[in-house]
Amino acid sequence: GATEAAPASVLVPLVERHGALSVLLTRRSAHLRDHAGQISFPGGRQEAADADAVAAALREAHEEVGLAPARVEVLGTLPVYTTITAFRVTPVVALVRPGFVLAPDPFEVAEVFEVPLAYLMTPAHHQRHEVEYAGARRQFLSMPWSTAGADGTARRYFIWGATAAMLRNLYGRLAAADRRSLHG
Repeated sequence: GATEAAPASVLVPLVERHGALSVLLTRRSAHLRDHAGQISFPGGRQEAADADAVAAALREAHEEVGLAPARVEVLGTLPVYTTITAFRVTPVVALVRPGFVLAPDPFEVAEVFEVPLAYLMTPAHHQRHEVEYAGARRQFLSMPWSTAGADGTARRYFIWGATAAMLRNLYGRLAAADRRSLHG
């Protein structure tokens, strides 16, 4: 029969930097079985000991990148996103106070980086793709991001899949809030 989708959570960490927000993302280690090398939010499967989706997201972010829950202020959640790998993911949006020190788990996380929220929330940076997969045409979204590394060379990140879809949902939520405040 149909397998039950496993509950999971991700933290969508918004870091305040110089009066603007940036989004903290991770690049998964290349050796991982699932989604190796992909850009994702800190997060993972909800465990029995987790009180709820928020608790799971905070625990996972602490385990994966060393983000102390005390520095995290949860703002709310985005619509549950069901991945093609049958996870029901609750994105937990949170404000993270700067001054935190990260300790990424090298087994799971190859790199932690930040992208300006304004860049990710600009529809012109949302690219739509169509691919043939298993005889069907599938569409997906990407938000490619390039930045100069510490050594001055370009670092390129291809944000796509569930992460891009959840960012797009955040964009929809913020755009709607913006419209409400303008006409409030």
